[in-house]
Amino acid sequence: MKDIIFDPPTSFDFKPGDYVPFKDRELCEKLRKISGKDLEKHPNPDFKIKVMQNPHPVLIATLFSRLKAASEAGKKYTMILGNPEPETYIPLAQLINYFQVDCSKLHIFAMDEWADDQGHIAPETYKAGFAHSMLKYFVYQIDPKLRMPMENVHYPTNKNIDHYSDMITEIGEGGADICSSSPGWTGHMAFIDPVDDFILDKDGKLFTEANYDEYLNQKARIVKLHPLTVAQNSLHGVFGQSGYIADVPPYAATIGPVDVKNARERIEVHALQTNCTFSSWQRMTSRLVLHGPVTPLIPSSMLQVMKTQVYVSEELAAPFECWEQVGY
Repeated sequence: MKDIIFDPPTSFDFKPGDYVPFKDRELCEKLRKISGKDLEKHPNPDFKIKVMQNPHPVLIATLFSRLKAASEAGKKYTMILGNPEPETYIPLAQLINYFQVDCSKLHIFAMDEWADDQGHIAPETYKAGFAHSMLKYFVYQIDPKLRMPMENVHYPTNKNIDHYSDMITEIGEGGADICSSSPGWTGHMAFIDPVDDFILDKDGKLFTEANYDEYLNQKARIVKLHPLTVAQNSLHGVFGQSGYIADVPPYAATIGPVDVKNARERIEVHALQTNCTFSSWQRMTSRLVLHGPVTPLIPSSMLQVMKTQVYVSEELAAPFECWEQVGY
């Protein structure tokens, strides 16, 4: 009896799992190979990308300079802010206190908030919540005599979610003055995930270039989160950084694409690493957001068609490949 000879394949190709939003692996490979200052090159001159050592001080300085200028001019100023970001908002509040900036005309809007499986939005007492973090680490850090009135502090609730986008438009007189963001693992903007609630038009078909304006005009709502978003957040400090996915709420309230589109200034930071190590789920996401196609499957790619300033850390811009001897 002759021995059976097994000829192993010289290549190994596969289709990504159904849960992967953007599946073009050939394009992903091209994007993966972009690194360093090459990330700064983009065909839209209004979509500005800057690779730098540490973007966070620039973000803090930008937010502070904008609200300080508005305060000195006696003007109302409206911000859409991501959370939780104590490392940004504590020093921002300290600058406000040090320079005695009057925030009485400042309005802040939380981008999003957790919700349970019944669609109940988390209260401000929920310790892993975004309103809780924004209040504790920003609003309450500001000297009471400088602090904005509490009616100027806005976050999604079941009472306001149906008109949350309208609130931003009305108070911001057309839209927020600034929208500060950072993409999630799916490329989400706030909790605008690549889920059916957002990516399908009224006919149940994926939004395309032909009707992308319709996609961008969607308002705030409650959505079921993408599984990758749940996994991502299980690595966050508020959930113990330990993969406890059962502790992460399955739904969330979020602003809509229209609130991003209507903002007069947009600033995005790509600098998230896993507890300050080289490991980062955001490294590939950053490349998709910055240079991938503009598609609802990569929600933050919407910024490519808008006037936006993106700051990318040198760590996120670093090249990466198959490292055979490195584990998690």
